[in-house]
Amino acid sequence: MLLTRASEYALLSLDVIRNAEKPIGAEQLANELSIPKSFLAKILQSLAKAGILESRKGAHGGFVLGRNVDEITIHSIILAAEGKAPAVFDCTSYMNTCPNGAIGNCAISPFLANFQTKIDDFLHGLTLGEIL
Repeated sequence: MLLTRASEYALLSLDVIRNAEKPIGAEQLANELSIPKSFLAKILQSLAKAGILESRKGAHGGFVLGRNVDEITIHSIILAAEGKAPAVFDCTSYMNTCPNGAIGNCAISPFLANFQTKIDDFLHGLTLGEIL
């Protein structure tokens, strides 16, 4: 499916971080959102690696947004949180294999590719600022 808990937790975390007056740590964020800290920490690290978040060290450290909310696409958030591009079906353009072994002979392949393209375009065009 397109979104898993990782994407959901990433979006929830970004909302809290966006509204925080100072950097917020993974433990505080996990407690506030009732998310397992170890799982959330991995998501936050992935978001930081992608430049969506900045990690600040020190006694008053934590996470802050790395860019303006209008520059962060939902596609980039999902890509960072999931570790792969969002795919609606197993056999979309992101997969070079068909789970049924019928690549190139699938009657619905053009529809699936077109549908995936529309989803991709939508997610690339939708920003964090537009949904929060």
